[in-house]
Amino acid sequence: MFSFFKKKLFSSPPPDAPQVSESAPTPTLTPEPARLPTTQVTSATAPAALDAPAAPAPERQSWLAKLKAGLRKTGSSITTVFTGTRIDDQLYEDLESALLMADTGVKATQYLLDDLKRRVKDSKTTEPSAVKALLAQGLTELLTPLQKPLQIGAHHPTIIMVVGVNGAGKTTSIGKLTHHLANHGASVLLAAADTFRAAAREQLVVWADRNTVEIISQEGGDPAAVCFDAVSAGKARGKDVVLVDTAGRLPTQLHLMEELRKIKRVVQKADHTGPHEVLLVIDGNTGQNALAQVRAFDDALGLTGLIVTKLDGTAKGGVLAAIARERPVPVYFIGVGEKLEELETFNAREFAQALLD
Repeated sequence: MFSFFKKKLFSSPPPDAPQVSESAPTPTLTPEPARLPTTQVTSATAPAALDAPAAPAPERQSWLAKLKAGLRKTGSSITTVFTGTRIDDQLYEDLESALLMADTGVKATQYLLDDLKRRVKDSKTTEPSAVKALLAQGLTELLTPLQKPLQIGAHHPTIIMVVGVNGAGKTTSIGKLTHHLANHGASVLLAAADTFRAAAREQLVVWADRNTVEIISQEGGDPAAVCFDAVSAGKARGKDVVLVDTAGRLPTQLHLMEELRKIKRVVQKADHTGPHEVLLVIDGNTGQNALAQVRAFDDALGLTGLIVTKLDGTAKGGVLAAIARERPVPVYFIGVGEKLEELETFNAREFAQALLD
């Protein structure tokens, strides 16, 4: 199987994209490009041990610098708490306020405070500056259950259904994920099942062209039918991944949420083992609203993973702690920009250090 917790080597996509033809209402199947070489990985890569982090590769270090810059608004409000000279009740009160303002949530905030007080007592720490390192340790342990690699290869094809509200960066994330998968040797077929939003199909066609992959689409067609045809085509062509784009909607739009359930049922008819992954794209700027979205979509569809976008410039990066405490759905990827390569695997230690450095 493919394991995407490993180091990633990004490269520019080939300049000559395949011609994508479309028609309505019959799904259009484009000519298959040359298969990318596949990498066989027999087991999942385990999360890095907390006491023995490996040195990140140069490209990872560059990305981590962007993550740190993106989380600066959140981190600065927390780290200023540790600039005093005493460890007292006021320090913990100020830290509680800072964590709540960062949308860490009541449950996660209380957990982190209790854990921090225990660590301070056990280590006999007397300097406020040293307390920050203890908080980073506690935050890392809280977030570690979210650290899980996306694995491709147990099913052929692996069917990934991507959902989210409008504006969260869903279609852009699909483009980045396609790039990521292709760079790891996986052949990808896109399904343009977002027939609800104007120009959504055209936007996905652009991403398909940039990544030199095939796409199945209909103009104004039924999204479930597009998914059925895409899964069937993916199986017939021996694709490694079928990546399904769906229409964005709010969890309160019950008729549209029911359409997502229908898509999932149709995928199961086309392949009784699928969908193998149901990924929710959430906007890191939305704070506690992101947690509410995780709850709603998980209850409706049974989420297997998250992609967290727009962490550059947010003051609400603490929401991952709230998710870890209240609805620990794995975070497969986080993004800090619009470029193809600005989507990286989530690492609990790296995130905690970037937040509190």
